[in-house]
Amino acid sequence: MFLFDTFRKNAGGRLFATALATMTGAAALSTAMMPEPAEAAGTKAINFQFTDINGKDIKLSDFKGKWVLVNFWAPWCPLCWVEVPTLNELNKRKDFVVIGVGLDYGPDENVVRDSASRHNLDFKHVVAGGARRNMDSPFRQVGPVDFYPTSYVYDPNGEIVMFIPGQVRMNKVLAFMEAYKTSSGKTEIAKDKSSDARGPKISGGKGGEIQPVTMVVGRDGYRLE
Repeated sequence: MFLFDTFRKNAGGRLFATALATMTGAAALSTAMMPEPAEAAGTKAINFQFTDINGKDIKLSDFKGKWVLVNFWAPWCPLCWVEVPTLNELNKRKDFVVIGVGLDYGPDENVVRDSASRHNLDFKHVVAGGARRNMDSPFRQVGPVDFYPTSYVYDPNGEIVMFIPGQVRMNKVLAFMEAYKTSSGKTEIAKDKSSDARGPKISGGKGGEIQPVTMVVGRDGYRLE
């Protein structure tokens, strides 16, 4: 399951993802949508600040001039490990950084460290992000995580330009990057016809808390409903 989308800004100038618009019911992607070029109207994303498992503080602005992929995974998600070789290869590029954020692993952060080591995550940084229901969970600085794995890609200017609920495919990421470069800042709305066109959904409760969800196993990952 793959879904790529361009992120836009709202009237107040703050970043609003199509994923967030889906969450609030403000917008939805059509199953009949064909890939078409669109102006990159997104404003700068939040300059996220994480602390990795080695205690190093990292910010989005640390990687200015590079593509940054933030990958959200869970230790109990076997399909999350299928994409690790692809992510490792992307992270080897001089113009690319991969940050892995483990979520929903329980009370012991060592589970994230052990999982990263066991599955050979050769990323720039690995972060223990706690539970999705936590108000300080790292995904709240990036975008909704309603699917494992889920990834967000930032362009070299620090704008979110790609949203991937499901496994990362090397050919699609590289094709997107090339199209982005050749179109001088234009991005492309593209969707795999076989993907779930409903997009991500977040079950909200009081104060925006994430409520317990049902896990649905798909071809490319686990969708949380």
